[in-house]
Amino acid sequence: MSARARLGLLQVCLAGVLWGTGGLVVQLVRERVPMHVVTISAWRVVLAAAVLGIAVLATRGGPALGRLLREHPRRTVVVGSATAAYQALYFASVTLVGVSVATVVSLGLAPVLLTATESVRHRGAPGRARALVLVAALTGLVLVSVGAGHGGGTGPSPGLGLLAALASGSAYAFATAQGEVLARQTSPLALTTATTTVGAVGLVPIALLVDGPHLTADPGALALLGYLGVLTMALAYALLYAGLRTTSGSAATVATLLEPITAAAVAAVLLDERIGPLGLLGTALVLAAVAGLGREDPLAQPSGTALVAARARPSPE
Repeated sequence: MSARARLGLLQVCLAGVLWGTGGLVVQLVRERVPMHVVTISAWRVVLAAAVLGIAVLATRGGPALGRLLREHPRRTVVVGSATAAYQALYFASVTLVGVSVATVVSLGLAPVLLTATESVRHRGAPGRARALVLVAALTGLVLVSVGAGHGGGTGPSPGLGLLAALASGSAYAFATAQGEVLARQTSPLALTTATTTVGAVGLVPIALLVDGPHLTADPGALALLGYLGVLTMALAYALLYAGLRTTSGSAATVATLLEPITAAAVAAVLLDERIGPLGLLGTALVLAAVAGLGREDPLAQPSGTALVAARARPSPE
């Protein structure tokens, strides 16, 4: 794997680590203000869009953003809408079937779907190394979810929750695949700003329909919401899209499985929650899988479709 590809993988890993801190921060917000998780998610994308808009103005990135919207308006809206959808569907799944099943299904389905898609695109089964990476990652994800205290009850509506988790994972895979194409043709800042703004437009109306307070003057809650918007949304997605310039979508979804590992580690350090032997084994498997992504594998290279699209149009950078 080239140095650029390794840097891209590192950027995606950092995005997963940042996402992994989000769950704890959401809990801390809800301890201070009884906000619905959808309302918190809406604040997250609104604040992220505002910060990204300021960054675009400060870096004079308006022309790149304008070109993206002119040349790929539909795909940009699709990626932003899918990003908002998988977050909302994941939260719905958590409330219906529980965190463990929601996490395993939604995060585990995406790399499987993307690996299958890339195999069809390349007209061949994934190599042995990629298959082992995928199996190790998914096994580790299950063990982390079960062993890190994510288990418990299955929720009030397991059937609907499972469907929501499946839809969330499918939307996540779709957003990553479509975002990969755009990431190779525009700057990460422009792409993150556009898709986050679309996500905000989609989530805010939904948030207004749910129960609970929609505003707060609590300074601690506002600081936590700012963290969610700036670091776990604006920065994390900028890192993801930067990484997708040199990393395949299937590899990226495996790398972002660092999210549940980070969540378990943060809970163990700050909340004194024990990961347990199964969680430790799962953590080791996911880390081994992420390390295995650095090996040469045809499917780890930029996808043919994305490269053709990137060469067919002049880069706006």
